[in-house]
Amino acid sequence: MHRGKGMKFVGDSRVTANNRKPNIPKDYSEYPGKTEAFWPNFLLREWMVGAVFLVGFLILTAAHPSPLEKVADPTDTAYIPLPDWYFLFLYQLLKYTYASGPYNIIGALVIPGLAFGGLLLAPFIDRGPERRPAKRPLATGFMLLAVAATIYLTWESVVTHDWEAAAKQGELVADVEIDTESEGYKLYEGQSCITCHGTDMQGGPGAPALIDVELTVDEIYEIMDTGKGAMPANAFEGSDEDQQLLAEFIDSLRPE
Repeated sequence: MHRGKGMKFVGDSRVTANNRKPNIPKDYSEYPGKTEAFWPNFLLREWMVGAVFLVGFLILTAAHPSPLEKVADPTDTAYIPLPDWYFLFLYQLLKYTYASGPYNIIGALVIPGLAFGGLLLAPFIDRGPERRPAKRPLATGFMLLAVAATIYLTWESVVTHDWEAAAKQGELVADVEIDTESEGYKLYEGQSCITCHGTDMQGGPGAPALIDVELTVDEIYEIMDTGKGAMPANAFEGSDEDQQLLAEFIDSLRPE
């Protein structure tokens, strides 16, 4: 049978590209007041809100500058660093016996790794359709345990930290040029004082700065004998003449 003779075409399932309808976005004009254009209306409003917060933050930083500490001294072994508040729970964790010292790898990597690893695997472990916390005891229990542990460790870190000593160790003191070649400094360097007061004599968490002290030479000499605070008595090892010379050297450290 030849084409066109006795044959009827009843339809064609194929649709040519020319007959396709364009991808026209839905018209939201029938919902007045319930939608708006992303550009520029939505972005302009978001930018204005962000600008208000940015200006407020700049005013706050100008009115209340960030507290600054003295210049960092890598030789100051008495300095006690403190992380930001959102890391205090990890900081406290490293103080416990089996998470510090020879077990430091456990507190620094193993325990945090298990916690964050469990958080990453949570969507694959708990795949139930329930949305109520009571219907998901496993996920809810681990979440409450993590929150409780974080709050407890943060609280313990705050209440056990010596905030007064921390304020003193970072306190800004007068900038005085110290003659490290002088006999007085060499006496100071050979004593145990340098361990707490630092090589720059700026003090530390358990010792005040020795620069511009409000003491007389005799009072400084007496403190070396009787001690004060955490400083033990008879800490100076040497002759009375050397002790007098060191007291005079400390008294001479005053800003010009």
